[in-house]
Amino acid sequence: MLPIPQAPRPVAGQVAEFVRHSLNRAGELTRELPLPGQGDTRELWAALSHLGRQDLAHARIIEPHLDAVAIIDQAGRGDLLTDGDTWAVWAAEGPGTPLTASLSATGWTLTGTKPWCSLADFVSRAVATAHVTDESGERTGHRRAFVISTDHPGFQPEPLDTWVSQGLSDVPTTAVNFRSVPAEPLGEDEWYLTRPGFAWGGMGVAAIWLGGAQSVADLLWQRSKKPRKPLDDAARAHLGRVDLALTAASAVLDRAASAVDRGEATGERGALWALRVRRTVAEAAETVLREVSRATGPGPLTGDAAHIRRVSSLQVYIRQDHAERDNAALGELLLTAEPVGDTTQEGTPW
Repeated sequence: MLPIPQAPRPVAGQVAEFVRHSLNRAGELTRELPLPGQGDTRELWAALSHLGRQDLAHARIIEPHLDAVAIIDQAGRGDLLTDGDTWAVWAAEGPGTPLTASLSATGWTLTGTKPWCSLADFVSRAVATAHVTDESGERTGHRRAFVISTDHPGFQPEPLDTWVSQGLSDVPTTAVNFRSVPAEPLGEDEWYLTRPGFAWGGMGVAAIWLGGAQSVADLLWQRSKKPRKPLDDAARAHLGRVDLALTAASAVLDRAASAVDRGEATGERGALWALRVRRTVAEAAETVLREVSRATGPGPLTGDAAHIRRVSSLQVYIRQDHAERDNAALGELLLTAEPVGDTTQEGTPW
């Protein structure tokens, strides 16, 4: 098995090798790991955390392949899965010409631009969301998920020249222009966003963030165990705050996995759990980044290529979290969602 590159910004040839290796591993893990919501969600998320701790870019390539397989299974369309295919999931929205889906006598086609399409030049198939149009070509206000193949001539990725950050720089990401690309629908309108698996997939991503935060914290642990001089109170405090943050994040992931497998993380309750998990893990990651930086000083951020790569990738990855907006959404759901399971006698969720 090829080693995972540790350079801060691999050159193009190394990136291609890295991506192919990671996608091959994704295919292997499809056969090894359970699907979410089927009784072993904790095992799945522990494996995702382990991948994130190994290498965030490696995990960022594998996760959407596993998510696509889970989405297709949830849609009851296992017939769309074939050996040898590699998958991505493209659901982001952005400015410009939106991706639209049109139905004709010959089937569905997608036209427009989809932003943030990671691995567009490498995967063979993808799950993509698009705005549904009516017979006149006007948008209906609904979105739907579709499966597409990337070998159609109307599938046209834009050049890879806009990614400046070192974070996740070896996960090639670009916009894709679609020109009447044939598409197979998954579920009905809005199914992609309303299925229980949408929340489960978001928590799986947070499990990877946790692994990335643990990898950054590893530097502090190593230096604390083998200090150049005895640790002072400030150094012990940094270590303690990192432990509190990571332990809390691990605990909420475990509780959420149990809720998923008990059938208590669907609908609004699933959205509530996803917000709890993603916010807790994102806050833990930011605590780790801050405390490790304060404890170790500028040295690792200027002279340790692997640490720079870990820090940069984690900073980029956790920005999928929506910070205060998600705090507000969580507060709203706490007030409106049906209580379940472990509410107290007073009816509070804690």
